[in-house]
Amino acid sequence: MNALLTDLYELTMAAGYFQTGIFRDSGSFELSIRRLPAQRGFLVVCGIAQAAEYLLGLRFTTGEIDYLRTLPQFSRAPKEFFAHLLDLRFTGDLYAVPEGTPMFGGEPLLRVRAPMIEAQLAETYLLAMIAFQTLIATKAARIVQVAGGRSIIEFGTRRAHSPEAGTLAGRAAYVGGCTGTSNVLSGFRYGIPVFGTAAHSWVQAFEDEFEAQRQLQELLGEGTIYLVDTYDTIEGTRKVARLGRPIWGVRIDSGDRAVLSRAVRKILDRAGLQEARIMATGDLDEYKIRELLASGAPIDAFGVGTELATSADAPALAAVYKLVEMESGGNTRYTAKFSEDKIMMPAAKQVWRYRAHSGEDARDYITRYDEPAPGPDARPLLEPVIRNGKLVKPLADAHQARAHAAEAIRTVPEACLRLKDPGPYLIQHSDELLRLLEIARKQFRGEQE
Repeated sequence: MNALLTDLYELTMAAGYFQTGIFRDSGSFELSIRRLPAQRGFLVVCGIAQAAEYLLGLRFTTGEIDYLRTLPQFSRAPKEFFAHLLDLRFTGDLYAVPEGTPMFGGEPLLRVRAPMIEAQLAETYLLAMIAFQTLIATKAARIVQVAGGRSIIEFGTRRAHSPEAGTLAGRAAYVGGCTGTSNVLSGFRYGIPVFGTAAHSWVQAFEDEFEAQRQLQELLGEGTIYLVDTYDTIEGTRKVARLGRPIWGVRIDSGDRAVLSRAVRKILDRAGLQEARIMATGDLDEYKIRELLASGAPIDAFGVGTELATSADAPALAAVYKLVEMESGGNTRYTAKFSEDKIMMPAAKQVWRYRAHSGEDARDYITRYDEPAPGPDARPLLEPVIRNGKLVKPLADAHQARAHAAEAIRTVPEACLRLKDPGPYLIQHSDELLRLLEIARKQFRGEQE
């Protein structure tokens, strides 16, 4: 794993930790989302598997070390620091909520406990990986929610912020509930179902539209999805109907899809192709899909690209990775952040989720990690993934994460699932955490207990 995929200040702090001897201390860092984006009542956590793989593979090459030596920021760093980096491996612990778990603002999604250099270097990668995939998985869950059981296919790689982002978006969208992705690398890498049709260029490449569709059918058989709107959606559908079986269905990519889908459905049915499905694509999101279905449009599947692969209406998360406690010489010091609107509770934590018997009694309770369960109906969310640098349980694959997300989202209060103006979720903190916060405040002010 490329250890230079980080911000420079992670490395300059690492050099400082080494120079001052702090690198021998153990630090606990927690990654959380400070606040939910607008119009989001929950988040679907995603990217935990890649976070663990990064930590397990964290190391520097000699070429990377040689590069660091050329940077002026390290001109005073002791040579032993570079030797330390060359031998560096992750030897700490990772606790995380299972991928696909719905979470809320201000809750730790994962905790890293490790020697300070190891824990600090991970910040940039973990924030980027968890925040991005969580954004996309959450967007997918919203779209799937309004689709009423109809298939949603992620089509967004060509509009993603990079090819790699598109590949990860395919994975995250699947975890969030999509049926599959158009990204073949996502399918290969993560075992996700892949889907595709044909572009307008396929039809345009032939002098005759009917011949283009006939050749496509000969190639794809029962998997044939005809793009019928290159020239005229109604005439294109009539030509497809003349071809008959085998067929999966047709795709409408433009125009008034509510009106066109009804006309297309009639043509297919009159041709005896009642099993043929209609897919709609083209700048769709959860609001447009909800509107189409509310109008009674006979659409069986949706391909969603730009809006999904970029989470266009909420393209960033206020993700933070903060030091919450340090251990040195057998002593523990709790750390906190008091900046306005950016308070971070001290101490390594556990999130307990109460089994909700109704939407009204759904809540989370956050304690210090070693406090007892707050009640028989509460279960801990943060689970051990890595201990002492070793994987302690198999990482969930995309299929397992998707299944967990589908089940867990059903327990989210209805108010939090609303597309617009979602309601709040109840989160409480233990008296012990509040006590530690006050102690940290007094220490900051130079007060005595």
